[in-house]
Amino acid sequence: MGKALTGGLLALALAGAGAAPAFAGNTQPAGKTPAKKAKAVDFAGTVALSNCSGSVVRSPKSKPGDPALVLTNGHCIESGFPGPGEVVVDQPSTRTFKLLDAKAGEVATLTASKVSYATMTDTDITIYQLTSSYRDITKKYGIKPLELADSHPVKGRAITVVSGYWKKTYSCDIDGFAYRLKEGDWTWKDSVRYTPACQTIGGTSGSPVIDHKTGKVTAINNTGNEDGEKCTFNNPCEVDRKGKVTVRKGINYAQETYGIVPCVGKASRIDLDRPGCKLPRPAAQR
Repeated sequence: MGKALTGGLLALALAGAGAAPAFAGNTQPAGKTPAKKAKAVDFAGTVALSNCSGSVVRSPKSKPGDPALVLTNGHCIESGFPGPGEVVVDQPSTRTFKLLDAKAGEVATLTASKVSYATMTDTDITIYQLTSSYRDITKKYGIKPLELADSHPVKGRAITVVSGYWKKTYSCDIDGFAYRLKEGDWTWKDSVRYTPACQTIGGTSGSPVIDHKTGKVTAINNTGNEDGEKCTFNNPCEVDRKGKVTVRKGINYAQETYGIVPCVGKASRIDLDRPGCKLPRPAAQR
């Protein structure tokens, strides 16, 4: 889970327990473009949390007047890591986020109205609803939201992990997918595996993973194996369909985001009853 940064540097595994461990190689300083294939990728629309990274996102069908959404990791939520099987919905929140422009300059402080959805079961996401609409943010600050891809990530595709917390980018390719990724008590399904160049660090948890070809958010950075240990905190392991366990020291991972799109309803509401929505439900709704 990377390493979430709360107070100081906390090795909160899970891509930063509040901050995914961003181990993205090809680190780029703020204001400079990443590797040549990622020239179009910048910091506009990303945000910095107190301990993680994130981004202002919209679904393909979101409207300008809809309340804006911020996407980060489930382990970045201010109430602490959700336990296995735990799902948080519509929890009041006044958390703030520093909005960045293309060159990583802080142009505004955005405020949440609630945690719309959060879990570390099957995936590792927190979705905040803001007090501002997409139109408000674009009109006041000239920043457009990042669009969530509505299809599965593609193996071999060039990507960039964009950290609002560190104001750095990490460029590499999608190496493949882990059928199950297990870290401590948590298990995630169909996770993105980076090629070795993406050496993300603590504080990059929640960073959007941008597909160079589409320019859309294809995943969200969340963890990496730091020490070569097997399935322990900060040391996730891959488990295939037959139960075979593989440990890849120094390799980092992200959670796919296309599954969020079917769950975004009118006025940015996360509606778990919408057709095609397969995000885990709270225990009372199962």
